[in-house]
Amino acid sequence: MVMNGTRFSRRSFLSGSTALAGGLAAGGLLGFSGLANAAGKTAVTMQTGGLLSSLQIGEVVAKQLGYFDAEGIDFTLQPGGPNNDGVTTVASGKAAVGQTSSSPSLMLAVSQGIPIKCFAVGGQEHTYGYFSLAKKPVRTPHDLIGKTVGTQGTGQILLKAMLAKNNINPDDVKVFIMSWDMTPILTGQVDVVTASVANVSQLKPLGEDRVFMRLWDTGVKLYTNPYYATLDNIANNRPLLEAFLRAASKGWGYAYDNPAKAADLLIKEYPTMVHDDEMAAMAAVKPYMYNANTKQKGWGTMDPAIWQSQIEMWSGLKQFARQAPKVEDCLTLDVLNATADARAKIG
Repeated sequence: MVMNGTRFSRRSFLSGSTALAGGLAAGGLLGFSGLANAAGKTAVTMQTGGLLSSLQIGEVVAKQLGYFDAEGIDFTLQPGGPNNDGVTTVASGKAAVGQTSSSPSLMLAVSQGIPIKCFAVGGQEHTYGYFSLAKKPVRTPHDLIGKTVGTQGTGQILLKAMLAKNNINPDDVKVFIMSWDMTPILTGQVDVVTASVANVSQLKPLGEDRVFMRLWDTGVKLYTNPYYATLDNIANNRPLLEAFLRAASKGWGYAYDNPAKAADLLIKEYPTMVHDDEMAAMAAVKPYMYNANTKQKGWGTMDPAIWQSQIEMWSGLKQFARQAPKVEDCLTLDVLNATADARAKIG
């Protein structure tokens, strides 16, 4: 059930995606800028799925330290927001590379015929999960039975996936649609709230002893910060995608080894950000961005089996208005394989 809000609908996304797919089929793709600037570099814009934060610190470092310049790239970050996941911007050719906050966005877009594919991931495990207070902890999915979960509209499908994965009747859990403000849990309106561990300022009111149940640990294994490009750019501009990934990998490697200096570079680029908050966010997401996978295979690596499990889960929840996409429709390993020796092995 849903209280104090409306149910999440894919209608606007699906209708817009369908129209875009038709337009692209008719008119083609713009791709990377074909014009070099005065220094002979190719302009590459990366469209993010949300507002800029420490989750883009690797790219900011790569820009500030000249890693993109060394690859012949004139790099720009373009932020998204609550009503702009960036997929349509990339698909229309207005940005060469996209980064969305969660991998299901790409699966849904691909299922609607949007000609994009993921070519790397920034986070090996999703940073999203369920927070409760120490005095009323929720540690396992079954602890949610009889309780009220405060989440954002787009978080409802993640909750449904988690309940289905753990064989919990959705009627046994109440849903309260809320913003990112923590007042509902502090006032007892809800028992649990959803958020990313990267949202350190948002989570401060819950106290240091707050309890976190990771979405990943409940069996819903999603990637955070997947990178994607159009099929046209993957086929015809792959060397530039490889150059982008090499530079970004160096930036993320530097951030891993030098978090304080990386935060300084982030603040230099975006002075309105708060150094201590970004340092705290970097520490919080570090275990999700780097792990044994990145140590062995390099930053950006991904596993097709994880994508397959996502597709099956979303298909079971009837989230694909058309036929469910195949793994090979959603991702390519070509860019990762081509940069295997160059990408930072950290973790």
